[in-house]
Amino acid sequence: MNQKVFTYDQPFILESGKAFHGLRLAYTTYGRMNEEQSNIIWIFHALTANSNPHEWWPEMIGEGRVFDPLRHFIICVNMPGSCYGSSGPLDTNPETGIPYYHDFPFFTIRDMANAYRLLQAALGITRIKIGIGGSTGGQQLLEWAVQDPELFKYIIPLATNAVHSPWGKAFNATQRFAIEADQTWKNKAADAGLKGMEVARGVALLSYRNATAYNKTQSETSDDNLEFFRSESYQRYQGSKLAARFNAFSYYALSKSMDSHNLGRGRGSVVKALETIKATTLVLALEGDLLFPPGEQDFIAEHVPDAVVRHIATDYGHDGFLLEFEQISEAIQKFITRHATGVIIK
Repeated sequence: MNQKVFTYDQPFILESGKAFHGLRLAYTTYGRMNEEQSNIIWIFHALTANSNPHEWWPEMIGEGRVFDPLRHFIICVNMPGSCYGSSGPLDTNPETGIPYYHDFPFFTIRDMANAYRLLQAALGITRIKIGIGGSTGGQQLLEWAVQDPELFKYIIPLATNAVHSPWGKAFNATQRFAIEADQTWKNKAADAGLKGMEVARGVALLSYRNATAYNKTQSETSDDNLEFFRSESYQRYQGSKLAARFNAFSYYALSKSMDSHNLGRGRGSVVKALETIKATTLVLALEGDLLFPPGEQDFIAEHVPDAVVRHIATDYGHDGFLLEFEQISEAIQKFITRHATGVIIK
């Protein structure tokens, strides 16, 4: 595993028209790129993850696993706006000499894909075997596959959508309201808004999982409890756990980035954009996903030429993309084998 940082020394023009100076992308690679560039796997991470997928997707990466560093060159980039090495709100603003905090520029999903293309060029990559990403990572993957239809041989968007839904935007807005309600949020300090972010995380969890998941994992062990229930403790714990490793500025910014996702912007329509994708496409949907309902993945598969969709059975809703690694690995392996050999494996 190698962790590196790419720095772009020219102004990076955002979709808003603003110029961002000093763009920095932290990225992690595993394995070696072969001369034919036929073994490159580009993984896109979700909202609060980082560029090291072995930490948050360990069952998918490793010797003998579906993405194997002994066979593949695997790369994952930390999203701009995050707090794991790429440009983010706690960086120093060159115009003021102090951190950006609330003034960090707005990066859309399209801006992120444009940023990754700069790294791609710097690494001399001209083709990518597989692009895969779940949730907002899948949004970035789809955007890039529309921007450069010839780049990816296969894409695997997972638990994602072609345009972020009003439902998803409402969840994100409510989380930002929670941060804004924190009296410290207006402070220009790294720990501003953390209590609000803890509440926001609780709101997010209700969309990441569902009633089945909570009933399965957070039911009481006694019929005598009157208060301090397991589900309440779980919500508090997950909020404080995030606050120990993340900051409210990045959380706020990245949720707005997710809301910006719309493949149809400036392209006639979402359908027209999807129809331009040339990569062989496997769309993976999760049963019971409240945040990215399976119908959104069915829509992608319906309009990407020759795409196929597979529904993954899970009790964990949206979080299933991080947990149902056996089913996901099996689906990927069968899909790639089928198209590589022309043999349909059931």
